Amino acid sequence: MLGIVLKVLSVMFFVAMSAMLKSVPDVPVGQMIFFRSFFAAFPILLFLAWRGELIEGFRTSRPLGHVGRGLIGMAGMSLIFFALTRLPLPEATTINYGTPLIIVIFGAVFLKETVRLSRWTAVVVGLVGVLIVMWPRLTVLSAGGAGLDETLGALAALGGCVTAASASLMIRNLLRTERSSTIVVYFSLSCSAFALLTLPFGWVVPDPLMLVLLVGSGVLGGLGQICLTEAYRHADISVVAPFEYSSMLVAIVLGYVFFGDVPTVQMLLGGSIVVASGIFIILRERRLGLERVRAKQVVTPSG
Repeated sequence: MLGIVLKVLSVMFFVAMSAMLKSVPDVPVGQMIFFRSFFAAFPILLFLAWRGELIEGFRTSRPLGHVGRGLIGMAGMSLIFFALTRLPLPEATTINYGTPLIIVIFGAVFLKETVRLSRWTAVVVGLVGVLIVMWPRLTVLSAGGAGLDETLGALAALGGCVTAASASLMIRNLLRTERSSTIVVYFSLSCSAFALLTLPFGWVVPDPLMLVLLVGSGVLGGLGQICLTEAYRHADISVVAPFEYSSMLVAIVLGYVFFGDVPTVQMLLGGSIVVASGIFIILRERRLGLERVRAKQVVTPSG
């Protein structure tokens, strides 16, 4: 139960972070990334200090791996934050559900993981759901269709899924030798450094409200990361992962209250399809994992 509560809290923190960034659309994306990354480091470092793991969090044998992870992460955040400024909050959130589906594809292609027909079917159905959500934003050339900004936002959100899936593969590789806390710390620091390189391209001087929203987005992002990590410490991934989809409900509420975003029929239909596909994949992986454990127990001689 503690793991589930922490997972739901992380979802709420991340959606609230997105809502804060959406509230400052006139701020350049590079500046958004800096505030999101730099101020996320403070709660994370404080948490590590409280656990007595601060020094271990900075120890690494693969600095270049963290640099690469930071570059991919910054590219992903650039696309996602751009999408947030162009799309309703619920739609941007729902399109991001395509990330686990793309991870399955990348795992099969690049890691040679075995993906059976049932999981491929769920991936295809889920991607159809993503397309249903995006379709109204891809009609820029039709009469009465979406505007160019909305179309670019939808494509950026899908691109963010691809980069997030790529980052997931890099994290899997880093976890062979690095602690999860080390990956989180260097991700925040490297993204902050890379974001500073966008300063010559035009940052804005934030007014007090914008500054509160930008700093708050970073703090909430850090808190969300802490809750997410701790959720996986207290419960199996297969138990807490389905609660990721509660972000749709949180995004709908925040989108309606703060931005007047009313969810469309296409968003609700497509989102439901994506959620169902994602939950099927999670439950399928859980069942296969339990079968592998049982098989190992059968073939392992008892003491």
